[in-house]
Amino acid sequence: MKKFVIGLLTIVVLTACTGGASAPIQGQWKLVSYGSASGQAPAAPDVDTLLEFKDGQLSGSVGCNHFSGEYEVSGDSITFGPVMATEMFCETVAEQEAGTFATLQNITSFVLDGNTLTITSVDGNSIVLERK
Repeated sequence: MKKFVIGLLTIVVLTACTGGASAPIQGQWKLVSYGSASGQAPAAPDVDTLLEFKDGQLSGSVGCNHFSGEYEVSGDSITFGPVMATEMFCETVAEQEAGTFATLQNITSFVLDGNTLTITSVDGNSIVLERK
């Protein structure tokens, strides 16, 4: 019985320690800003935004349309599969959505600094998110 309990505890500890490369970014995030490194635009005020990373799946809304897709983390790189989105037109956040989706279309890097996640695309555009 002792061997079984020790073996079970070992499996639990190893599973907890290997939470996966994407574990640090998993959760819900709010859009803070988007755009080029030299000209970040703040997220539209009074507009609910949510990006959720969970088990290799990305979903959310950055103001109007809902979207989802797959993502994979390797080191400090993150790649996204095709991002599917609804296609409603919302003039007040159209630029915000376009900027966010453009960043998600490229192989990107990310930096996690406390509760701030910055995702940067190969063309230099980025989105800054804050943990919810």
